[in-house]
Amino acid sequence: MTDARTRPPSQADVAALAGVSTQTVSRVANDSTNVDGETRERVLSAMRVLGYRRNSAARALATGRFHMLGVITFDLAAHGNARTVEAVSRAAQAAGYAVTVAGAEEPTEGAVRQAFTRLSGQAVDGIVIVEAQILDRPGLQLPPGVPVVIADGDPEQRFASVDINQAAGARAATTHLLALGHRTVWHVAGPQDSYSARRRAAAWRRTLEDAGAPVPPLLFGDWTAASGYEAGRALAARPEVTAVFAANDHMALGVLRALHEAGRPVPAEVGVVGFDDVAESAYFQPPLTTVHQDFEEVGRQCVALLLEQIATGRSVAGTASLVPPRLVRRASSGPPG
Repeated sequence: MTDARTRPPSQADVAALAGVSTQTVSRVANDSTNVDGETRERVLSAMRVLGYRRNSAARALATGRFHMLGVITFDLAAHGNARTVEAVSRAAQAAGYAVTVAGAEEPTEGAVRQAFTRLSGQAVDGIVIVEAQILDRPGLQLPPGVPVVIADGDPEQRFASVDINQAAGARAATTHLLALGHRTVWHVAGPQDSYSARRRAAAWRRTLEDAGAPVPPLLFGDWTAASGYEAGRALAARPEVTAVFAANDHMALGVLRALHEAGRPVPAEVGVVGFDDVAESAYFQPPLTTVHQDFEEVGRQCVALLLEQIATGRSVAGTASLVPPRLVRRASSGPPG
């Protein structure tokens, strides 16, 4: 027989302490709306005092919801992906949901379907897909029944999506360098299969064209500092290069090293701007001017769109939200020497 002093508190214990019925405690535990505010607070207070924990399985049976969100991502090591997953997790936790992550080794339809099925089997209420360049492929279908929100791109707007305004960020970086007096701006772009990289490169090009500035040839990297270093060595060898916009801060770090080794001081001879505003960018030498991305807001909006679909049962496909970035000016950008 279980000792009453050691058994976990029950709904009957909570009801007795709060002075309500066990049915009322059950309604509060299942987030029912037909409980007035004062009574709900009294029950929640009794739960806290007794250390009562809600039975998640029973709650799911009663409400049809599991209070679990899934995330599919292709590269959790990438800064933007990791920050987005972290932001979604924080926002979900604040809303009373847990998060489970399924990695897809490559952005193929089969890998996405496999990850989607895996998460569906874990009884998630909704799924966020991060950096979904797979959606560039027409005709991709995901199994019905689970709400989906895309973080970082859905060009055909088949699903609800939330993203940083990549074009505005690239435009701000390029315009900043042009306004300092540089004749043009060279660009170290991200991988050609990245939706974010393509949008940043397209906005860089349009900004130069709108300003009547020459458009230099693109250099490509793979988001790593090593690839930025290789591009930076090529740029450092060209005396006409006075301004560089790198598509992320890690590649900008590689560019900075290559310019330093070539004896081309930053910003006295070459101005450099990155994109992301990683925590370390303020401590680069020199501190990096960059574009800050508000991943916390991306996470909040992704979760809000999922919860709206979960609560109403209605799709919000086609809803596209763009979170504004901001330019952070530091010492790596200056007028041409």
